[in-house]
This record gives sequence, structure tokens and C-alpha cells, in this order.
Amino acid sequence: MSEMAPPETAPRLSAPIAMTMGEPAGIGVEISLKTWNRRANYDLPPFYLIADPDHVRATAAHMAAISRLKSPKATPVIEIADPGEATAHFESGLPVLPQPLSETAVPGKLNKANAGAVINAIETAVRHVQTGRAAAVVTNPIQKSILHAAGFEHPGHTEFLATLCGGQTPVMMLSCPGLKVVPVTIHLPLKDAVASLTTELIVERATITAEALDRDLGFSPPRLAIAGLNPHAGEAGDLGNAEMEIIQPAIDQLRAKGIQVTGPMASDSMFHAAARSSYDVAICMYHDQALIPVKALGFEYGINLTLGLPIIRTSPD
Repeated sequence: MSEMAPPETAPRLSAPIAMTMGEPAGIGVEISLKTWNRRANYDLPPFYLIADPDHVRATAAHMAAISRLKSPKATPVIEIADPGEATAHFESGLPVLPQPLSETAVPGKLNKANAGAVINAIETAVRHVQTGRAAAVVTNPIQKSILHAAGFEHPGHTEFLATLCGGQTPVMMLSCPGLKVVPVTIHLPLKDAVASLTTELIVERATITAEALDRDLGFSPPRLAIAGLNPHAGEAGDLGNAEMEIIQPAIDQLRAKGIQVTGPMASDSMFHAAARSSYDVAICMYHDQALIPVKALGFEYGINLTLGLPIIRTSPD
């Protein structure tokens, strides 16, 4: 994790934040330990990690062993039996709610035997928020391929969370300092993304985004920029008709709803500094159109926020 300036004011929550382990062979536990160690830098509210305590301790010991500090100490790990204990113990160590792994995790070596624990951690975190025992969910990165190999039927985290929350339509927003983006189509091959793009889909995603920005994030009214699909936003039909046939009708419908939108904007000129200052979020037509500018502008600081759910969920991008 790169250092960032601490927020001016920290959130005060009535319950701790639930954090999932992510892929045990990956960086999720490391991220969690580093976040706890920097809790004072960012004045963080209490959180707890749903993971295997032995795995967390082993990771903490390894991080201490390779530390450049002269006298490194492993991050304390405190097992808790209930989320409510996290607040009381947060300053003494990283609170960990046990979710045992089936087999010992080896860094960099995927093991589908542990897929069940990864899924259980996500289910537990969501259940804790739904029952008021946690304020929000932070999900560490998963490896979708190993979950799919173990029988996981959802395309990814976002779709699974939507199912756990009752089937709402989720919208993925990626944010870094200076830019927020929402891809209308997400994890699809490019040809399928283009084929699936409809006026109705753009209106749905943009409406959910506008409502969430207003209700949850304090943008009132939110300003949406709608990207074109084709080069130069189609050049009035010379480079494609999607802007005239699909995107412009969506913009008209959004304006009729009272939503403040501009577009279709050429995606090669809507992400420079002056253009970004004219909107709060860019509604992009496909995955890479949205994620390339976010990762180019703020790779170390990217945050994934799922809009449209009855719970708050964020993750590292």
C-alpha cells in the first residue's frame, strides 16, 4: 500500500467494518495487516478480518522477518468470537474472526481446497452487515479462476454480493483521486460487450449511479458524463451509429428523469484534467474504457465501490 494523506475527518461508525480474507495464496491478509498497522495514519474506524488466525499469524511473522526495520515485531493477532469484540480489541491487535482453511495456504500457489473458506468469509461478512453487527464490507481480492474450478457459479465478487443481498442490480464504480468511473458492461469479451449494449442498460446503470452518488456520497445533484462507444464518439455516424441509435436516446431519457448528464463524449478526450473537472462520474460503455484511465491516473489508490446494494461494500481495485 502506498502512503496517502489522511482524511480530514474519519467516519464514526456504530459497528466495526467486516473485512474478508480474499484469496489465501494472495495479498489479502497482507493488505489487512498493513492497513491495521497504518490505522493511526488514516484515523481508521475499527475493523476485523474474517480469516484463518494461524494463516494471519504466519503472514504477520513473515512480514516482520523481511522488514527493513532493525527490530521488527509481528503484528499482534487477536481472535474474536463476535464482531462486537473488534472495537474493544482494535488498538491492541488485528481482530480476526476465525474462518479456518482446509489446507495450509502457500503464497502464490492456488488451492481449490480453500475455495470454500474464501466463499464462507464473504457470506459471513454480508450476513454481519445485514444483521447490524458490522457497518460495511471490505472485500480483499479473490482469484475467480480457482473459485470457478471449485464450482463457484458467479462471474465475480460483485455478482455474488448482489445474490447474497437479494438479487439487486449492482453497479461497479471505480474511484481514484480525481476520477470516478462506472462501466455499463463489465466482465465480457469486447465483442459481447458491444453486442449487449442497449439504451435500457445505460439508463439503468446511470440511474443507479446518480441515486447512489446523491444518497450515499453527498453529490447533489451528481453530474454524469456519458462516454461514446466509437472513436471520436462516432463522428456523427461516420465511425459508427451506436452514439445516435443507443447512447443519445439513453441521455435523453436520463435528462427526462432530471439527471444532469453530458455526452456522448469522445473517450479519448474526456479524461484529461480540465474535462474531469466538469463531471463527478464517467459512465463508460465497457470495462477497459473505464478502468484504463483510473489505473493510469491512480493505480496505487484505486477503490472499487459497489452501488445499488442495501449494504456498503468496497474493495481494493
